[in-house]
Amino acid sequence: MQINTMKRHYPDFESYKGNEANVYFIGKIQPSETMPVYTISIHFRGDNMPHVKVIDPELVIDPPHFYHDQKCLCLYKPSNFSWSATKPIYNYIIPWAACWLYFYEVWKETGTWYGPEAEHNNNT
Repeated sequence: MQINTMKRHYPDFESYKGNEANVYFIGKIQPSETMPVYTISIHFRGDNMPHVKVIDPELVIDPPHFYHDQKCLCLYKPSNFSWSATKPIYNYIIPWAACWLYFYEVWKETGTWYGPEAEHNNNT
């Protein structure tokens, strides 16, 4: 289902099947016309939170709202939103990744993260 809906809504994204419920999507998004084009990968893992990684251009060291151990974007707080395999990647993850990249670009310019954020502790 995820592969078909992604092909329909984001035909330039390529998909690769891993084992079992693992699917990888790779494609380009641009948060706004004045911002860089980013190549991202999305690792769909069934009912587990998808991992979104920026392939190019490389992110600065230690960006905010980022899972450093997994090197992926923090798009939502898991206790505030429950991911399931039936939720379409194109409708949730792609727009959220574009928003994250937009706020990341603004943060690089201003030093302030203007996007929505949830409280974090040192372990999450």
